[in-house]
Amino acid sequence: MVNASFVPLDVHTDRTDGFQGRIRSQVLDELSIAEVTASGHRVLRTPSLISSSDRLYFKLNLQLSGHGLLVQDNREATLRPGDLAVYDTHRPYTLGFGEEFRTLVLMFPHDALDLPAEEVSRLTAVRLAGDAGLGRMISPFMVQLAENLDALSGASGLRLAHNVVDLIATMFESELAARREPATGSHGELLARIRHFIEDHLGDPDLSPADIAGAHFVSTRHLHNIFAASGTTVANWIRTRRLEHCRRDLRDPILADRPVGAIAARWGFVDAAHFSRIFRNAFGEPPSVYRQGSR
Repeated sequence: MVNASFVPLDVHTDRTDGFQGRIRSQVLDELSIAEVTASGHRVLRTPSLISSSDRLYFKLNLQLSGHGLLVQDNREATLRPGDLAVYDTHRPYTLGFGEEFRTLVLMFPHDALDLPAEEVSRLTAVRLAGDAGLGRMISPFMVQLAENLDALSGASGLRLAHNVVDLIATMFESELAARREPATGSHGELLARIRHFIEDHLGDPDLSPADIAGAHFVSTRHLHNIFAASGTTVANWIRTRRLEHCRRDLRDPILADRPVGAIAARWGFVDAAHFSRIFRNAFGEPPSVYRQGSR
């Protein structure tokens, strides 16, 4: 039951009798929201289970009642009611509960976030307090999701789920900013500003490295070196972010009547044939076929 709701996991309990558990869930395209109510137990995501999975997901836990302990990346987070924590299904983790508990789990693909996975990895198994910072707004909102889980369906439910992911990305960005070195001008800080600039200008088909460099008062060569240090190129980052936005819009029922070409143009792809080709190379099928798969 757990494996069908999330990803393959080893589940263990010290209770030989009287164990009880319930999962209520809604699956909205590639996003899933599940409420778990159960007796104390622990789940393990092992290397062998990871090797059988090819899709990369993050999971965000909101502790609703009871206490939990999340372990990943040599970190531990003790979770109290209202607390949030993120973990990556593509790396080993353990999540344990020593008593009766209730938790809300939001599972979403890596690429649903407008943040690099390597940045989010700095927050895995970190307690995000529900009574401080942005957690004071996001935690109560997610509590309401748990209380109204059955109402999350159709186009409005999918849009709301994506809005939740956007809120989570905002919270992650805030947490990451608080952990960055305070010295201005560092490569990490500059790269973050550049990525925000690119995100805000993806719809401009003429967006170029020269424009980006000029907006940040660096040379084009220095811009390329910054992206090379992060393991990619400027052009590849722009193309990847545009494709991810297009893929999300193609799955959005509210945009079902919008032509594929209009969605591509919205994110800076002016050549429909070129867009179709690189979309198929990235996701394994043409955009029109991918869109049909969401219906």
